[in-house]
Amino acid sequence: MTTLVQSQLRDASATRATFMALAFGLALIASVGFASAGAIHDAAHDVRHATGFPCH
Repeated sequence: MTTLVQSQLRDASATRATFMALAFGLALIASVGFASAGAIHDAAHDVRHATGFPCH
């Protein structure tokens, strides 16, 4: 009985993690899809500066 309960909890946790990853991915795609090209370029440029990569 204990093994069955632990297995069900693991399955629920994996399902929740999968759902959250899917929701995050869809939100990311939607936000980038509706953003202007200039805003996306500026955000990528700022990330490059923040992480220390040269870009000029």
